[in-house]
Amino acid sequence: MIFLNAKRGTHGVEAWVGPDSPIPNVRGIRSDVVAALKQLQVPNVRWPGGCYADNYHWREGIGPARRERVNVNWGGSIEPNTFGTHEFMDFVEQIGSEAYLTLNVGSGTVQEASDWLEYMTTDKPTALGQERRANGHAAPWRIKYLGIGNESWGCGGGMSADAYVERMKSFATLAQNVHPEQFGNPMKINPNDSQRIAVGQGLGETAYTSALMKAWQSRKFPQFWQMNGISLHHYSWIGRMPMADSSTDFGANEYARLIKRAYLMDAMIVEHDAIMNQYDPEKKVAIVVDEWGAWLKPEPGRNPLFLRQQNTLRDAIMASITLNTFARHAERVRMSNIAQMINVIQAMILTDGPKMVLTPTYHVYKMYLPFHDAQVIPLKIDAGVYREGEVDIPRIDAISAKAKDGSIWVALTNLDPAAAQRIALDVKGMPVASATGQQLTAPKVNSFNTFDSPDTVHPQNVQIKGQGQTITLTVPPKSVTVLRLTQ
Repeated sequence: MIFLNAKRGTHGVEAWVGPDSPIPNVRGIRSDVVAALKQLQVPNVRWPGGCYADNYHWREGIGPARRERVNVNWGGSIEPNTFGTHEFMDFVEQIGSEAYLTLNVGSGTVQEASDWLEYMTTDKPTALGQERRANGHAAPWRIKYLGIGNESWGCGGGMSADAYVERMKSFATLAQNVHPEQFGNPMKINPNDSQRIAVGQGLGETAYTSALMKAWQSRKFPQFWQMNGISLHHYSWIGRMPMADSSTDFGANEYARLIKRAYLMDAMIVEHDAIMNQYDPEKKVAIVVDEWGAWLKPEPGRNPLFLRQQNTLRDAIMASITLNTFARHAERVRMSNIAQMINVIQAMILTDGPKMVLTPTYHVYKMYLPFHDAQVIPLKIDAGVYREGEVDIPRIDAISAKAKDGSIWVALTNLDPAAAQRIALDVKGMPVASATGQQLTAPKVNSFNTFDSPDTVHPQNVQIKGQGQTITLTVPPKSVTVLRLTQ
């Protein structure tokens, strides 16, 4: 499953312009962004994402009088909280998605989280339920996913692994979804309840995973607190720190080094999966990679802590190999969220006033729609090796899967920025009559879309005839190709 993440910025989600904006909108949410995201069939949106989640107090964002506060995680700007619970749920519903709420574990209380969930999910005439109705939403909301904090080892509270586990258990036990379709017998495990995602760490940092899995395995009363997944984060940059490397001005070496960093995603998953297997060999607890992306130098002329950067064909290639990595580990990795949706880090969409442009990463996500909830199947291919200086990476990265409708799909990424590759596909011995799909490439690996030139990096349709048991095609350099195979 492929998911998106809504980071909070100065005005919450960057789809928000307010109901009085001249930009076309529905209840303050811009219509062009909604239309673009609906095409991605977004399964869920995580909010409030990032470090602000553990400074967010939901009561400041409901009702007619909103409370302003300084957002220390967003360049010290003022957060007016005009985009709050009702606006977020409206946004989720407009794009046809599900909510993935992050509870404030760092500066909030269990009672605050419990009240928030009752406010959102009760159908009973309690004080909180009546308050929600008075604020304009009569029916309770379904909440499919709950994040129990965000990066609690760092900006979310600086907690040790053991301290977080004890705090997480309280939130997971006492902050209850009481929606009539999701709330059941509290003495039994309820499969319809919100899925609870605990905080993990990243590559080379496994203390949280070990402590969480040990606690999960040793539960005496598993019906009282659930942990359905562990969150892991992984960002890619070239040097020692993020925000130092240009998103558009780079050469062959910088290209290869960033792609190499993206491949560390596989190492992170393998590392944490090995620990989880000691306690959960049946893989009941999922890995949820709910922040990832290329974290590069912000665009000049803006507050650098707004983290806005351009998005090139290199980012599209990174997205494709990352999604392929998730697919190869689908038994354990059952959710993933790219870090941001609009205007921040490796975003899907960039906006500037009334202008909007789709990024190369957006196009990869749309091309990969057939892989939503698909079943990976074996694919024989000679990946080869691309070498640039001291960096070795695969020349071809590929996956194949059976979609929900039974069709067979193949995704092929040529990482070589200069040379085309001729590839013979053998998908489980299946005879192939033809292949149709789309291909994404551009004149340069650092090509990107602008408001004036929105189609510099844009997918083109392709069609290829099969040859007996295999299909042979030539993929251009620096390209992503997604094909449906026909027998």
